[in-house]
Amino acid sequence: MSKKLTKREDDYSKWYNELVVKADLAENSSVRGCMVIKPYGYAIWEKMQSQLDKMFKETGHQNAYFPLFVPKSLFEAEEKNAEGFAKECAVVTHYRLKNDEKNPGKLIVDEKAKLEEELIVRPTSEAIIWNTYKNWIQSYRDLPILINQWANVVRWEMRTRLFLRTAEFLWQEGHTAHSTKQEAIEEAEQMNNIYAEFAQNFMGIPVIKGLKSESERFAGAEETYCIEALMQDGKALQAGTSHFLGQNFAKAFDVKFANKSGTLEHVWATSWGVSTRLIGALIMTHSDDNGLVLPPNLAPIQVVIIPIYRSDEQFELICSKVNPIIDKLKAKNISVLFDKRDTYKPGFKFNEHEIKGVPIRIAIGPNDLENSTLEIFRRDNMVKETISFDEVFDKIDFLLEDIQSNLFSKAKTFTENNTRIVNNYDEFKSILNNEGGFISAHWDGTKETEDKIKKETKATIRCIPLNTVKEYGKCIYSNKPSSQRVLFAKAY
Repeated sequence: MSKKLTKREDDYSKWYNELVVKADLAENSSVRGCMVIKPYGYAIWEKMQSQLDKMFKETGHQNAYFPLFVPKSLFEAEEKNAEGFAKECAVVTHYRLKNDEKNPGKLIVDEKAKLEEELIVRPTSEAIIWNTYKNWIQSYRDLPILINQWANVVRWEMRTRLFLRTAEFLWQEGHTAHSTKQEAIEEAEQMNNIYAEFAQNFMGIPVIKGLKSESERFAGAEETYCIEALMQDGKALQAGTSHFLGQNFAKAFDVKFANKSGTLEHVWATSWGVSTRLIGALIMTHSDDNGLVLPPNLAPIQVVIIPIYRSDEQFELICSKVNPIIDKLKAKNISVLFDKRDTYKPGFKFNEHEIKGVPIRIAIGPNDLENSTLEIFRRDNMVKETISFDEVFDKIDFLLEDIQSNLFSKAKTFTENNTRIVNNYDEFKSILNNEGGFISAHWDGTKETEDKIKKETKATIRCIPLNTVKEYGKCIYSNKPSSQRVLFAKAY
C-alpha cells in the first residue's frame, strides 16, 4: 500500500488501472477480458444496486430473472437488435465434453452432443423476455408490465479495461410493456431521469440528459435517452441509457393485447440499464493522485477509526472511548470500521484507507485520551483537524453532507469549465486535440456528416441535449443548416 500511484497528468490510463488494483476493487481473471470483482469493489456495487433497486420499486417496478441462454432463432427475431450485437456474441454449440483417447487427462468436445439449435449467451435480454411476455399478455388488463432484472451479460469485447469494458459484466436491465405509445415514452423518460437523479445525488456526478443520434441508438430502438458524464481526462462516458422500443419487439414476437374495445394491438415497449461501468465513472470523476475518493452516499465504509497505542492498557482505554461512538454511529445508519488490527502500524492503515477513499478518518491516541480530543480527516480535500469528543457526532454529520456536496460541486465546475461552444471545424479539431471535454457544435443531422467527423477526429455525438433552446446555425463540417447544437466528445 505504500507505493505511490502514477500521477494522472503523467499517464491517466495507467493511473486508473493501478488505482483499481491498489484500492482492492478488482483484478483481471484467467478468462480473457473478464474480471474478478473483489469484496471492496463489490461492496460499492451493492450500495449502487440497493439504492437503484429502491428507486425502481418506488416507481412500481418488480424484479424477476430470465435465462442466461437465448435460442438463436429467438435472438434473430428482431433483425436490427440481432445485427447490432452479432459481432459480440458468445455462442454455445455443444453441451458435453469427453475424454481425449489420444491424450489421457485431456477433454475434447463430444461431437455427438451438438445442440440442435445453438444458444446465444445473452448480450442483452430483449429476445428471451419478449418471447416470454407473449405468454403473459392477452388483454389491456395485463398491462403495463414493469420488470427489472439484476444479471450478468456477455459481450465479447476485444479491448477490455476493468469496469469500463469487459467481456462479462454485471448490470440491471428493465423491460416494460405498455398499452400506448405515450405511456412507453413516458416510461423511458422517467427511467432516464431516475438514472440522472442517482448519478447526481448519490454518485456526485453531474450528467447531461439527452437523446442519442440515430446511428448511436440501441439496436432495435426508435429512440435512446441517455445520461453523459465527463471524466477528468476530458473524455465522455455514457453512464446510463433508456430506450423507447416502439412496437419493434412486439411485432417480432407477435405480442398483442386486446384493447378495451376488443381490438388486437401490438404492445409498446421500453428497455433501460446501467452496469458496473458506473464504478469506473465513480473512480474517474472524483479520485486523485493519492487514490480513490468516494462520495459518502456510496462508500462501503463512511468512517474509519484508527487507534494509536503503545500498550494493551492504552488500547483498552481507547476502546472504552471508541465503542460508544461506534454504537451511536451505527444506530444512525453510518457505516463505521474500527481498524484495530495489530498486524499493521497506524501509518500503513492511514495509507490503506486513504487509497480506498474512505470519506472520514478518525485517529485517537494517548494524548487524545488525556485531552478528550481526536483527530478527524476528510478524504476529499485531505484536511485534518483536532476536535473534542463532544463535537464528534455533529462533525461527522456535517462532513458526510459536506463531502457529498463538495464532490458534486467540484465535478460540476469541471464539466462546466470543459464544455465549450465552437462554430467551425478548425476550432473543433483544435479544442478536441488540445483540451478535450464536451464540445457544443451545430450538426446537419445526417449520418454521413456524423461518420466523417468520427473517422477524422474519433469524436462522437454523445447526445442531443434535452430541454435546450432551439438555435439555428450552420453545421461545422458541411456548412448546411442546423436547428440545434449537439454535444461531441471523445469517449470511453
